[in-house]
Amino acid sequence: MAWMILVVSGMLEAVWATALGKSEGLSKLGPSIVFVVALIASMVGLAWAMRTLPIGTSYAVWVGIGATLTVSYAMITGTEAVSLLKVLLLLGLVGCIVGLKITH
Repeated sequence: MAWMILVVSGMLEAVWATALGKSEGLSKLGPSIVFVVALIASMVGLAWAMRTLPIGTSYAVWVGIGATLTVSYAMITGTEAVSLLKVLLLLGLVGCIVGLKITH
């Protein structure tokens, strides 16, 4: 259960990171509200997962999922350039996240 909560929390990290960028310095109400709600939910889930999972592993998986999804979303929507190297590096990051789960 802790792993599932951690994965969802990592996904919410991507939501709040993207919303923060769209909020234009927290000056737009809608994205700012999404940012705050997703941030709180993401942190609560991370904290809950850390009760049973190692702190280092939890944090690395949380950040890795959030970073991978944030960059992927930016590339899909065209706000960040796509390159073969970026895609390969993101796949490597996903491989490292899976590796942390397997070795736990």
